[in-house]
Amino acid sequence: MAFLSQLRERHLQPEWMDRPDLDARQHQDALRGLERLNRWSGSARILWRPLARLAAETPDRPCRILDIATGGGDVPRGLWRRACRAGISLALEGCDISPVAIAHAQQRCAEQAAEVRFFQTDVLRDPLPSGYDAVISSLFLHHLTQQQAIDLLRRMAAAGRLVLVNDLARSRRGFLLAWFATRILSRSKVVHFDGPRSVEGAFTPDEARRLAEAAGLAGVTVERRWPCRFLLSWRRPPSSDPLPHPMGERV
Repeated sequence: MAFLSQLRERHLQPEWMDRPDLDARQHQDALRGLERLNRWSGSARILWRPLARLAAETPDRPCRILDIATGGGDVPRGLWRRACRAGISLALEGCDISPVAIAHAQQRCAEQAAEVRFFQTDVLRDPLPSGYDAVISSLFLHHLTQQQAIDLLRRMAAAGRLVLVNDLARSRRGFLLAWFATRILSRSKVVHFDGPRSVEGAFTPDEARRLAEAAGLAGVTVERRWPCRFLLSWRRPPSSDPLPHPMGERV
């Protein structure tokens, strides 16, 4: 555990959830814990308003949304529930590198009759499908190096008209909140370990904005959200071509 004074600088470290050899039962327990944390912190709520506005622009067809690194799929499932209540048509998809996560997400959707399609892919290596109205991400950016984050943001912008990234904002308060919330809302040791470590590896809102600008996302906005989160938003200008292939920019 880092001393709170060290949070002035980003400290990216391996997390248990990133381990390919993580026991499947531990992985599923962690996904259930993260679902409770996402529900408490309102991850779907943070993303909902800009997506609802976007969907209003295509009343004649479903608004296509891809959630990358979806984990247990609770965020697109939460968006599906909100869309049903609002009478908005969304075509939701989620992808993740982990077959355990994909199977868990599919099972949870089947239990709730939620209409979300999932597929397995490595978003850092495999091509992202194109043609989406929005490409979104929750609590994934802080797992990445700066260059990985720049490359991914550029690829997200090429795959969709709207990019939304909901992530942790590194701060002392965020570290303390993560330490307590993970222990109150989950029994998973994986979640207990990874939660505070995630804050240590998170970007500040200013750092996230600079990453997006380095990726070529001109006009990006980054706004703070409760609790200790930020929402990065970028929209492709009308009649604009997708961004070119990454050229290795660094910040």
